[in-house]
Amino acid sequence: MKCCDNIDARMVDETSINIDPIQVGGRLTPEAMKAMISWGDGYSVCDNCRKPFRLDYIQNPPLKEFHADLAEWLGMAQARTVPGARRAFQQVAGTYVEKGDPVLIGALAHYTSYLSVELQKGVVREIPKTKDNLITAENTADRIEDVIREFGTAPKLLYIDHVDYQFGNMHDVKGVAKVAHQYDVPVLYNGVYTVGIMPVNGKDLGVDFVIGSGHKSMAAPAPSGVLAATGERAEEVFRTTKMQGDLSGRTFGIKEVGILGCSLMGAPIVGLLASFPTVKERVKHFDEELANSKIIVDALRSIEGTKILSEYPRKHTLTRVDTTDSFDVVAQTHKKRGFFLSSALGKKGIRGIIPGATKIWKFNTYGMTRKQAEYVADTYLEIAETNGMTIS
Repeated sequence: MKCCDNIDARMVDETSINIDPIQVGGRLTPEAMKAMISWGDGYSVCDNCRKPFRLDYIQNPPLKEFHADLAEWLGMAQARTVPGARRAFQQVAGTYVEKGDPVLIGALAHYTSYLSVELQKGVVREIPKTKDNLITAENTADRIEDVIREFGTAPKLLYIDHVDYQFGNMHDVKGVAKVAHQYDVPVLYNGVYTVGIMPVNGKDLGVDFVIGSGHKSMAAPAPSGVLAATGERAEEVFRTTKMQGDLSGRTFGIKEVGILGCSLMGAPIVGLLASFPTVKERVKHFDEELANSKIIVDALRSIEGTKILSEYPRKHTLTRVDTTDSFDVVAQTHKKRGFFLSSALGKKGIRGIIPGATKIWKFNTYGMTRKQAEYVADTYLEIAETNGMTIS
């Protein structure tokens, strides 16, 4: 099937079980798909934009209500939509970081956290991970003291991932935030793998900013993301323009500086809005998601030589696994080499593992049914048995 002459119709999730680490939380709901068709034009949501001419004031579609509901859902005072979580990092860093300013970032953070500081010409100092690949309050306190000795000032900002993208490990956000606030350091919570996946309340966690990814974890089109802030910090990060043209005398109302007025329009924001009721409901059932994940993780653990590199028992559906001493041993002599595993999975209707990966790889079980989880687990065991591996 074709969308047009040179674009194939994509049917990954329609024809297979997808375990791609970054895709499963962003699969659209039927409501979002329909909304995209109806509202997909670039400036469609501007049909009913009236004074003060700002996105979060539009009432049809109900974007004003959505922004208020989003903030309340996240336990914060105000929220905005942005074109991806990385733009939220950029917006917060642009508010607090100047040339030469130190910023603390967990050593397992995504590269976009670093780039958002580099853009401001800030200086990154990392919070080291433990031998178990965790970011702790203790290491955070030590690192803040290191920064004070080096720069003569506390960090201007601290980034903490609740769940990191490398291992899917869950870090002590509440403890880290408590330590940071003892030094008056604002805390940016990176929830790209949690907001829309599991319950998140910024007030309970004690953070200043909550950032989520619409296209990674909120069943929304790309690029989309959310940024929420406490009442105190909202006044700073969502500051409005004071600029005036020197010749024309023009002013620009209450347009917000950090997002250049309006940020997310058309399909991304209406898709985010359309999926929101489903997303709010699904986070209440994260325990079921973990139970399904455990079925597959335990099956892999039973294959001799396979190691789960993520913390265990698992606290998230994103898992990193080392099969150097199991599947990769087979790959050394298999006629398809490292591609035998992805090929065997593909024949069973399972997609999302990087082709050729048989050493260290990641998968994400989010959104599976119990029956699908059991099928994937059985498939891994079948592939292992067929290729002469020992199963305990």
